[in-house]
Amino acid sequence: MGFRTKVQVIQRKESRQFYINFPSACTQMMGFRKGEVVEWVLTDDGDLLLKRTKRKRGAQAAREQAQTK
Repeated sequence: MGFRTKVQVIQRKESRQFYINFPSACTQMMGFRKGEVVEWVLTDDGDLLLKRTKRKRGAQAAREQAQTK
């Protein structure tokens, strides 16, 4: 499932800040919380991967269960 979004930019006098907003449906499915720390990883294929620095127990358990099937 994919969610399209636009890259936004705020231009300041001496710098630019880029933003990517997550659709509400995506954040709800992933269970993101305010203040949660994530890490951006640039893959060898040129994709940008958002990685949780601390996995949630429920998400990890679901992955392990899916692998055993």
